[in-house]
Amino acid sequence: MSTNGLWSVDRAATELLACEDTGTERGPITDEWPELDLRAAYEVQDETLRRRLARGEHLVGVKLGLTSRAKQQRMNIDSPLVAWLTDAMVLPAGEPVPQARLIHPRVEPELVFVMRERLAGPGITAARALAAVERVHAGAEVIDSRYRDFRFTLPDVVADNASSAAFAVGGRGVRPEDLDLALEAVLVEVDGRVVDSATGAAVQGHPGEALALAANDLARRGLAIEAGQLVLTGGMTDAVAAPPGARIAFHFSNLGSIHLSGGA
Repeated sequence: MSTNGLWSVDRAATELLACEDTGTERGPITDEWPELDLRAAYEVQDETLRRRLARGEHLVGVKLGLTSRAKQQRMNIDSPLVAWLTDAMVLPAGEPVPQARLIHPRVEPELVFVMRERLAGPGITAARALAAVERVHAGAEVIDSRYRDFRFTLPDVVADNASSAAFAVGGRGVRPEDLDLALEAVLVEVDGRVVDSATGAAVQGHPGEALALAANDLARRGLAIEAGQLVLTGGMTDAVAAPPGARIAFHFSNLGSIHLSGGA
């Protein structure tokens, strides 16, 4: 297990879960553990998942982060990151953003795949990945970095399970072959005003490419995307702040709309 003085994978997992559970922010771990690299960061991520499952949560899927070219350029990387989704992160329809347990929530629109078949890399192509998909849904992810001011390096955000907090999935599912996923559009509305828009092409050029990358990345860790799991393919636009009182809606061209309230 990776160690550096007083730091270890176990300690990093403990620190990050404690921040999440208490809604407390902190500085980047790499400020104190500069040797934290991606391999160790994924070990931290997997250890936090092990602890989530041990306390009764259930694994429901995976999410991708940093799938847009602009975000990758800002982080000086050329591939997205992968993280875990559990049932404790599900935001039921009509429920507000859970402000009481979050630090500085932001929300972004996503295309969500529901898997029909197990998808195991390596060597998965976008076409093969899409063939394993049962349905596509509109989605919204609430992200909430445990790092102060969303300041982090790539290993920091990987260890922090890609800023996971909560997610909502729209009720209308469409077969992937019935959509042009690269052209599926979304309008981002905040307090009644459209503030952003994008298409599926913003997600790694095509959401199927993002799905294939997730399967191939997991294969390097001996893991796969299982049948029935959800895959959040990454933010189509930059995330928008979701403070108390905010009214946020994502309007998709063929998948319906998702409405979120910032809550009290």
